[in-house]
Amino acid sequence: MRSATSSSPSLTRVAACTLVALTLLSACGSKNNAAQPPGGKMPAPEVGVITTKLQPVALETELPARVGPIRVSQVRARVNGVVLKRLFTEGGVVKEGQSLFQIDPAPYQAQVNSAQAALAKAEANLSSVSATLERYVPLLAAEAVSKQEYTNTVAAKKQAEADVGTAKAALQIARINRDYANVYAPISGRIGQALVTEGALVSTADTGPMAVIQQLDKVYLNITQSANELQHLRRQAGEKNIASGLPVSVVLDDGSVMPRKGRLLFSDVTVDPSTGQVTLRAEMPNPDYALLPGQYVRVRLAQAELPAGILVPQQAVTRGGPQGDTLLVVGQDGKPMQRIVKIGSQNGANWVVTDGLQAGEQVVVDGFQKLQMMPPGTPVKAVPWSPTPAPEAAGPAAGAKQPAAADTASR
Repeated sequence: MRSATSSSPSLTRVAACTLVALTLLSACGSKNNAAQPPGGKMPAPEVGVITTKLQPVALETELPARVGPIRVSQVRARVNGVVLKRLFTEGGVVKEGQSLFQIDPAPYQAQVNSAQAALAKAEANLSSVSATLERYVPLLAAEAVSKQEYTNTVAAKKQAEADVGTAKAALQIARINRDYANVYAPISGRIGQALVTEGALVSTADTGPMAVIQQLDKVYLNITQSANELQHLRRQAGEKNIASGLPVSVVLDDGSVMPRKGRLLFSDVTVDPSTGQVTLRAEMPNPDYALLPGQYVRVRLAQAELPAGILVPQQAVTRGGPQGDTLLVVGQDGKPMQRIVKIGSQNGANWVVTDGLQAGEQVVVDGFQKLQMMPPGTPVKAVPWSPTPAPEAAGPAAGAKQPAAADTASR
């Protein structure tokens, strides 16, 4: 009796625990069933896609370039002498014909005075000989003077005329040298520092300039490009020559693009044998002197155009993988599959695909993280992708955009 009585509470507790466990399992099963849609299948993940199309595409390239002045002039002394004054502000803008240096003009003024005196003497001699010749004309007719004396007087007049010409030339040279004592700017532009000081003795034999002027309202962009790359662009576009006049954009060190555009002037016809590169030259307006000579920049230019190309956003392409450049294409069955493509060049925020895609295919641009969480071969729901965020993408919506950024980073 005691044994049966003591076992009865134990059985009661076991039955109660079993009932509680069954109730919890039933509740969990109900929640799982409620989380699944009708039919017991998870919905297909959404991915952003673009539909490819054929269109004329500019084949842009980004190349290194050095900035060079449109004109350069070295200011040099044209006469010997001591520099008395510097008449410009270093680093400022000077005009053509502006006085820059004053060399001591005293010796050259003395030469002018001497040449003027020599000219006056020659003119006086010419006047005397001319008067004598005029008197000899009637005397020769009356045979009051010999023909030899008359001939000598005619020759003396011609010599006096030559002396006057020589004196005039010497006076002109003396005045030129006196004017050269004032050193003028040969061109307009920005002048650098003075390379001679006041009191320095300068000479026409000096190898160094007194100052350097550079015209910078326009500048040259000296661009270098691989000859192989240039030929590749020509083959892609079916062109024989790179046309001059193409627009050129300048990319600064911080990645910003200057609002003004230049134009391509020419492409060199010779390949540098030491580097395998050709030189291209562009002209760029520079009214605010933002570009300085010798500055390193990068330029973008569309050297050719494909009559029918395909553009895909850069974030859609995985570059440099084991199989090369790849992207994901959604097939007719809704399943994404990897596709090997050939990239031609950059066009803004897009890549130019030259092989591996056809018009009308759907390329995955967004949603890569969702695909990584699904088994391979899982169908997806393709929705159109827009490169610009929605206007309400601030606050909470901005946080919802972060997985997309992670998708891109995972590529």
